[in-house]
Amino acid sequence: MSPRLLLATLLSGLALILACLPAGASESSVATTWRLLDYIAVDYREAVAEGEVVNQLEYDEMLEFSQTAAEAIAALPPTPEAGRLQGDAQALRQAILDKGDPVDIARRARGLAALLVQAHPIPLVPDTLPHHARGAELYARLCASCHGPTGAGDGPAGAGLDPPPIDFTDRERADERSVFALYQVIEQGLEGTSMASYRGLPADDLWALATYSGALAYPEALVEAGRARLDGDPALRASFDLARFVGQTPADLAAELGSAEDAAAVVAYLRRHPEALRQATDAEGAALATSRRLLREAMDAYRAGDATGARQRALSAYLDGFEPVEPLLAARDKPLMVRIEAAMAQLRSGIAANADPGVLQAQVDALDGLFAQAEAALGQGRTSSAASFLAAFTILLREGLEALLIVVAMIVLLRKAGRDEMLPWVHGGWIAALAAGAATWALATWVIGISGASRELSEGFGALLAAVVLVWVGIWMHGKGQADAWQRYVREKLGQALGRGSGLFLLALVFVVVYREVFETILFFAALWGQGSRSSVVAGGAAGALALAVVGWALMRWSRRLPIARFFRYSAILIAVLAVVLAGKAVSALQEAGWLPVTWLDGWPRLEWLGLSPTLLGVAVQLLVVAVLVAGFAWSGRKARAAAA
Repeated sequence: MSPRLLLATLLSGLALILACLPAGASESSVATTWRLLDYIAVDYREAVAEGEVVNQLEYDEMLEFSQTAAEAIAALPPTPEAGRLQGDAQALRQAILDKGDPVDIARRARGLAALLVQAHPIPLVPDTLPHHARGAELYARLCASCHGPTGAGDGPAGAGLDPPPIDFTDRERADERSVFALYQVIEQGLEGTSMASYRGLPADDLWALATYSGALAYPEALVEAGRARLDGDPALRASFDLARFVGQTPADLAAELGSAEDAAAVVAYLRRHPEALRQATDAEGAALATSRRLLREAMDAYRAGDATGARQRALSAYLDGFEPVEPLLAARDKPLMVRIEAAMAQLRSGIAANADPGVLQAQVDALDGLFAQAEAALGQGRTSSAASFLAAFTILLREGLEALLIVVAMIVLLRKAGRDEMLPWVHGGWIAALAAGAATWALATWVIGISGASRELSEGFGALLAAVVLVWVGIWMHGKGQADAWQRYVREKLGQALGRGSGLFLLALVFVVVYREVFETILFFAALWGQGSRSSVVAGGAAGALALAVVGWALMRWSRRLPIARFFRYSAILIAVLAVVLAGKAVSALQEAGWLPVTWLDGWPRLEWLGLSPTLLGVAVQLLVVAVLVAGFAWSGRKARAAAA
């Protein structure tokens, strides 16, 4: 394979990795589309009754909103659910054109909205519990002038507005509105109305305002009945977490309880007293609550015969629930993190294999117990200074060592060839990777966030691409493991081969290898930064960087003293081992992202430092890489000996 072809392969792989990262506008587009669907679910009943249009203006708006939602869904990045999303969007629009029953339209719109956020996750829960009192203060200052002091839509500034301000006390309308739906309207505003966007408010204030306005249709007089209803049903109280609190409509709760009055009382109580929620209020507790909810939904779908929906929800429970807290849990209790990861993968395998529902339910129950242990580990407060230092040090040293070995091998190779003018390409590669890592940190922290699927896909494709290149490099280096073979190569080819194209190839190779490790490192450091002692994290990172520098210096000095043939033999073996490790990590990441099937091998160990995961496909791919390397080494050795003869 020529350097130019390898360069093309590397650049294509880089494009694929970058494509896995979410686009900045995607989250905003999804939120807007979700809001349109929620608006259709709530307001369509005012446009059509018994198959006849009763409000032409409202009906025209429903047609416009459904068309806009369908176009927005078609323009979203492709996902496994894309076909179903687009089909459901067109079906919803057709049902509106046919003047369908409002109950059916609401069901279709809510189902499509739920599938949308499953395929394109957006933040669905607050980081902390909403404060009802803060919401009352904000409502009086920002909303009462239009919506009225009691929320009846009779404020003095609202007189003459078209359409008029929403009446928050309208029980029929409020029953169809979740706290999350109100949050979306407050944050985004409502196009075509006087409702402005309050995007400039802190997220906590937006949630407080949504919670307060969502309680106005449910009188204070119902609060004690709601408290008594929850106290009398511990299972019901235990089922309420932040995700359910903000995501469930009162109408859905009424259908579940079989009583609209009971549902109204519970809503009146919880929206005025969110502190009564069972689940932890930090981001980690909310993430695990998301996992629990999605696993419940997965089992409901599986029992209903929807195996595909069950598998998608189980995968989302890992990627969008557990996976975001995985780095922090790994820093505090790595064995527990591995057990949860394996248990969730085993559950997905069971769903794919059409296992007995009772067996799967037992696995979900076991996961619930593991989540409780994780909550205890995550709820211990901030990580101690010593633990933060040690975690930062070991993470940087572990992740950086693989990249360092490749960079050192490239530098020593060029120096032994007398081609020091090519070293800037190598240094440019790892410097660019560090800069890209810093940009990724900034994007992940302040701009777009990185979803679980994007992380696993980026890691998986990056590792796979690096493994393929390293197999080729290892075989090539093994063929130069004899001094005369190396001298002949330098004399005949190296002078003409190491031009601009080869320089770009070196830069791209080093960039891919280093960036993959940087990408994983920053995700771990982001978790430590939020929970640990920041000064200790900085100190641990600095110590890890110093240790890597010392290791690199020692390798450089040792490699210089090696005879050229021995250097190539040792380097070929080292690069071959790294190729096998990266191949295993690539398969594992793509399995976690749901792109590859998982078949577990009982009794096989899990050795992360070798990239070995106890799955049939992971072991098979690593054995295949070993076989290719053995065959390649044999071929290159015979070729070198024949040339020498």
